[in-house]
Amino acid sequence: MIVTLLTDFGDYYPGVMKGVIMGMVNVPVVDITHSIEPQNVYQGAFLLYHAYRYFGKAVHVAVVDPGVGSERRALAVVTKNCTFIGPDNGILYPSASQDGIVGIYEISSTVSRLVGELSSTFHGRDIFAPAAALAVRGELLDFCREVSGMLKLDLYDYRVLENTIRCRVAFIDRFGNIVTNVRAEDLKGKAFYLAGIEFPLVKTYSDVEAGEPLALVGSFNTLELSVREGRASEITGIRRGNVEIELEVLK
Repeated sequence: MIVTLLTDFGDYYPGVMKGVIMGMVNVPVVDITHSIEPQNVYQGAFLLYHAYRYFGKAVHVAVVDPGVGSERRALAVVTKNCTFIGPDNGILYPSASQDGIVGIYEISSTVSRLVGELSSTFHGRDIFAPAAALAVRGELLDFCREVSGMLKLDLYDYRVLENTIRCRVAFIDRFGNIVTNVRAEDLKGKAFYLAGIEFPLVKTYSDVEAGEPLALVGSFNTLELSVREGRASEITGIRRGNVEIELEVLK
């Protein structure tokens, strides 16, 4: 069994979570990423959705948690192949629903007794990490009660209109590529305009010269706006994910 971690925590806090997990069970703990933009639940859900399937049977802990310390629930969602653990804010829903939800459980805060403390700001350490270890041991449901639902989140909430696409920026990767949530099957144009810049639809980066804009279907199977050997985020002024944009379509 593998445990994965996906958070917006940066460097320090995930290491503490690993300490909790590995102190309770001897399993590999894999970092998917800890570079989710702060409080960007949508981006966390998008990247988890496109990563979880490559781990087979696993426990996935996803913590992007603007509501930490509030009345929001801590969930464990059991699916056909996995257990997803995290806050009930939509981050788990796309992945869990795709894998086939078997049961949804609210995690009791009493699980924090296994850590020895319960802070109002670090449920990654005090609730979600011990819950992951208990899931590996097959003991998590002893600290849970079954509930009937969870908060849903739609990753593909774009609209294709006559000559425009209203969509969402899911992710700006380290190369400055603008990853949108528009699926490949809905791309009907030859080029797309954003911020007055034309992004011709091509198959590979090598189809344009260095420094030129381009659009292509990337590894997420969605539309990406890029610049060969450059940064689309800089020329468009879009620096973060989970913002809505409108693309003009050249057919």
